[in-house]
This record gives sequence, structure tokens and C-alpha cells, in this order.
Amino acid sequence: MLLENRVAIVTGAGNGIGRAIAERFAREGAAVTIAELEEGPGSEVAEAITAAGGKAMFHRTDTSDSESVRNAVQATVSRFGTVNVLVNNAAAFVFGTVETVTSEDWAKVFGINVIGYANTVRECLGEFRKNGGGTIVNLASVSSFIAQPAFVPYNASKGAVAQLTRCLAMDLAKDNIRVNAICPGSIRTRATDRHIASLGLDPERAYEEFGQDSLMKRMGRPDEIAAGVVFLASDESSFMTGAHIVIDGGATID
Repeated sequence: MLLENRVAIVTGAGNGIGRAIAERFAREGAAVTIAELEEGPGSEVAEAITAAGGKAMFHRTDTSDSESVRNAVQATVSRFGTVNVLVNNAAAFVFGTVETVTSEDWAKVFGINVIGYANTVRECLGEFRKNGGGTIVNLASVSSFIAQPAFVPYNASKGAVAQLTRCLAMDLAKDNIRVNAICPGSIRTRATDRHIASLGLDPERAYEEFGQDSLMKRMGRPDEIAAGVVFLASDESSFMTGAHIVIDGGATID
């Protein structure tokens, strides 16, 4: 098992990609804290992992709030003894043009997608340094480096995540803390379903159309992203830091 005896915090792990990551981590031997704002889905994931023989706990967490993050880290250490791996996955999906996006929208998307990531990293550093190192995986996006119509706030925040990853990798290498990012393309998740509904599109037709952007002519699955995260969180990627792995079915190669 690639993550045996590791303790991981996965933010936004109540559904979609976050859930797939938490479940895969547990199968790879890690104890996992489901750091999730929504109590129902978060508790459900923790219970499912435990029922399958894994180790997991749920802690209600608002990553945009430093105290909430600090409490989640302390609860993890109290329950599992330490923290070795952090996965920043919690995200706000805010779309629109510069004319339509409000100040509140900007505060929300950057508060969760950027400041939230910084909050969790800061609160985990003490345990990482105590352990002589650690691994951080940030969920960026293909939206970190491509332009998309009426995606201004989301793409701006994900571009910031890409740069945050590079800067953290540079600053934390001396502490043997590796920081990398995964950049998913179109993945079928609850957030995707909500976006499709907001556009008034037929779901099945939208899934097919979104999948046409990839060379593989389909949307990706959360478990396919989870596989990449496991690689970056494990010793299999021991000479990687500051890297961005794109998992998008070849959609952005040109």
C-alpha cells in the first residue's frame, strides 16, 4: 500500500473528486480526515470508509476560516497522532464575466480556492516539520492556464493556485515538504451537474458535449483524478515538487 501509516487531511472530501481521493487514500493504508463543510456528506464518507475497514473521521471545516482549519488539524492529531499529507481540494465554483461577478463572488472564490489553501498549509506546517517532512497536493485545474468564456473568477483563482503551488514548493523544500498540483479537465461531479443545471442544459447531452473536448471523447471520472493524487502524495513521486500534472484526456495539448 502506497500510503501505509500516513495520516492525511483531504478538504472538500464529502463528494466528487474529494470523496474519491479520501476513499482511495484509505485503501492505500492512510488514516483520513474528511475536512468538509457539509456535515451530511462528510459524515457519510467517513462512515463508508470505516465500514470498509479503513480509518477515517469527519471534521466540519470551513477552509476560509483559519480557526476552523486549526481545529481540524488539532482534531486530526488528537485522533491519529500526526499529519503527513494534505490535499487541498475544497473549492468554490463561481463563474461569470467581469461585469456580472460581484465583490462578494470574488471574495468567496478567492477565500476558498486560494486563501483556504494557504490556511490549511500554514496550519499543517508544525506537524510536517516535526515529522521531518510532508506532502501537499493542491487541486488546480486546466483552468489554471487556459482561458474559458465567462469563467473569469474561477480561472483567476485556479491560476493563483498554480502559482501558489510553485511558490510553496520553493519556500518549503528546505523542510523536506513537497508541494505539487493536479490539474483536472472536465470531470463528472456534483459541481459539474450544478453548472449544467445553471446553464439550463440537458445533462446527458452536456456530458457528451463536454467530453468532445478531450482526445478520448469522454469526461473523466473522480477516481482517475484520485489515482494521480495518490502518486503525488506517496514516495513514488519523491523527486517531484512544484510540478503540475494535467489529467484531462488530452484536451489541452494543442
